[in-house]
Amino acid sequence: MTRTPADIVQSNTLEALPGMLGLDHIAIAVANLDTASGPYRMLGFVASHPDEEVSGSGVRVRELVHGATTIELLEPLDDTGQVARFLARRGPGLHHLAFRVRDVRASLSALAAQGRGGIEGVARPGRRGTVVAFLPPSDWAGVLIELVEWPAGAPARPGETRP
Repeated sequence: MTRTPADIVQSNTLEALPGMLGLDHIAIAVANLDTASGPYRMLGFVASHPDEEVSGSGVRVRELVHGATTIELLEPLDDTGQVARFLARRGPGLHHLAFRVRDVRASLSALAAQGRGGIEGVARPGRRGTVVAFLPPSDWAGVLIELVEWPAGAPARPGETRP
């Protein structure tokens, strides 16, 4: 969908999302975690946790970190999931940007009040105890956005403030 100048003006007047804490991770769709990890290791990234299967999303995830930057590599568990379809259509590459928020459900409500909503309309369990929701690329300059709420007691990201 092509946005008109009026759409751009409207988007510049939308209210900032309350509870936004910053970038949580960059997610990259890959065919094989081991093969895809090599180049990032050359850049100094290291696996921070054991790989995790997120069966509800049909992926195996490897979290790589370097300083305050986190990359999640997403490998499909089979040929039927969303990431598998993404790889078949586009090949490996950027899948989504994830932003940490204080409360995913409150964020979804605030977005709905501004005429933007989540893909599924509800929050759902994510990896490592998180609650997540995805926002459609059509509302975000062609980029799939994930909102991530970490459980109480999860470590803060560098530069993040907590109430």
